[in-house]
Amino acid sequence: MIVREAKLLNGTKEQYQALDDAIRAAQFIRNKAVRYWMDNQGVSKSDLYKLCKDLATEFDFALKLNSAARQASAERAWAAISSFYKRCKKQEKNIGYPKFKKHCRSVEYKVSGWKLSDDCKIITFTDGFKVGSLSVFCNSSTREDLHRLKINRVRVVRRADGYYAQFCFDADRKEVGAYTGNVVGLDLGLKYFTKDQNDNAVIYPQFLRKSERRLKKRSKRLSKKFVKGKKPQSINYHKTRKRLGRVHLKIQRQRKDWAIKQARCVVHSNDVIVYEDLKIANMVKNHHLAKSISDASWYQFTQWLEYYGKIWDKAVVAVPPNYTSQDCSHCGHRVKKSLSTRTHSCSSCGVEICRDTNAAINILKKGMKILGVEWQNNSTFGQKGSASIEGKHGEKTANTIDGKPDIASGFL
Repeated sequence: MIVREAKLLNGTKEQYQALDDAIRAAQFIRNKAVRYWMDNQGVSKSDLYKLCKDLATEFDFALKLNSAARQASAERAWAAISSFYKRCKKQEKNIGYPKFKKHCRSVEYKVSGWKLSDDCKIITFTDGFKVGSLSVFCNSSTREDLHRLKINRVRVVRRADGYYAQFCFDADRKEVGAYTGNVVGLDLGLKYFTKDQNDNAVIYPQFLRKSERRLKKRSKRLSKKFVKGKKPQSINYHKTRKRLGRVHLKIQRQRKDWAIKQARCVVHSNDVIVYEDLKIANMVKNHHLAKSISDASWYQFTQWLEYYGKIWDKAVVAVPPNYTSQDCSHCGHRVKKSLSTRTHSCSSCGVEICRDTNAAINILKKGMKILGVEWQNNSTFGQKGSASIEGKHGEKTANTIDGKPDIASGFL
């Protein structure tokens, strides 16, 4: 499924208020479905669909929401419940019990409840909230997909800078990749965002650190507008809250843009990409590095690596990071070192290289071993096809397919 996004413009205050009411109704139905599952044993997905009918007859605002949108809200609740069951079967440590949504920001329509104009420039919502027509502002590629592809769902999302419509198309994205015969092992870090086995490094721009001054300024102004029990939330308070939200939204978009460009360039330039599968949830428990780790957004970068691997049909392998920095890439001798030690000096073979480069070589060796190929220094490996392989010790691989390099991202 391909998802394209467009901004909803030229609406009145009443229209946007109606969208908010629809979002709140969807949140209400989702929470009611979770509560119904908690109170009754053996509840299935069809039972939640029946609950939607009962809620529509009981509450007038639930009746206003399109019937397919009510079902989509019940499906959201069931997704949380089924994920909980899966984690219980796997006996995971954090099972993630389904919770109620307090700040829902979206409502999802299926094939009914909305209508797109012939030129795909205006969308009209036809449910009981009477939102009416809104302009659809998007780029040319999204407009082309709106004309030629089948739309399965339309999701309305509220963000700090306005309202957006996400169109879900029933299509698979596959592109022909250019094979270069190169392989790369990536060590993720804070001093260098990534470093490969050839000592090529990328430095992260630190978007959060650069915007901290503005964030503190907006947060300080917001705290002065409201005092619990003494000063109520005024109109100016909500205006300031939205200004603060727009700063956070900009940082979020900068991170996503960085991750997409870097991942696209890495996958385009190499046929086999091996990276370390870091346990970020455990790493952020270090309060001295938690902010920098969260700002780096390693998880988002690796997700886009796997995505572009599948699009271009190239091998993307995740390996466990155990002892990749400690083991010598030349002789295999384990040299214990602290985080402050940035140089790897082996007492056994005498090799002395950068700590991150040594880790990248070890990561690449692990990944090539999973693929069944022995990697030697300064060698290349031509990848004619790819396969999905599940490793024995938590390793995972992904494949994927586009044909044009992203010159602006410049990785190597």
